[in-house]
Amino acid sequence: MPASATSQRLVLMGAIIGAHGVKGEVKVKSFTAQPAAIAEYGPLVDPKGKRRFDLSIIGTVDAAKAILIARIAGLADRNAAEALKGVELFVERERLPAPDDPEEYYLADLIGLGAFHGKGDRLGEIVSVDNYGAGDLLLVVPESGEGFVVPFTKAFVPVVDVKAGRVVLDLPADFFDVPEQDEAEAAELQEAAP
Repeated sequence: MPASATSQRLVLMGAIIGAHGVKGEVKVKSFTAQPAAIAEYGPLVDPKGKRRFDLSIIGTVDAAKAILIARIAGLADRNAAEALKGVELFVERERLPAPDDPEEYYLADLIGLGAFHGKGDRLGEIVSVDNYGAGDLLLVVPESGEGFVVPFTKAFVPVVDVKAGRVVLDLPADFFDVPEQDEAEAAELQEAAP
């Protein structure tokens, strides 16, 4: 998940997943540790940081899946609620409390950190943290050339030092090698090409 689509850093807190009832209530999937706490961060914003959503939680659809029922200030009918389906809800990073443990951080804090090889060589800068369902991925972009993705696991990223502005990557020796195709696979691909 990119932390922000704007210059300010935004942290994803939840998403509107549908309408609930006929009076403009919405179903919200909360990504906060305590699902109902999503409403305690004040108005949330869309991915561009332009549209604001002032939520009040009025119930729960599925506590195990952190799906809540919420009212949004100014929203009064089902059609308006349905139009918001799929809208992601963010909070400005600066509005979040500092973690209690100095070893803890928000994923958004990784954006902009330098990525270094275990030997000390700078590999690039982290430009996003994404998750497509199988775990968090860091997109690292070097000063020149194409970016690359690294699984955000202890095995690949053993050191995160937000205060120093760096992460250390432990990449296998063949990480940047391009796999060779065997002759049969290459022939299949060539036959399939238009």
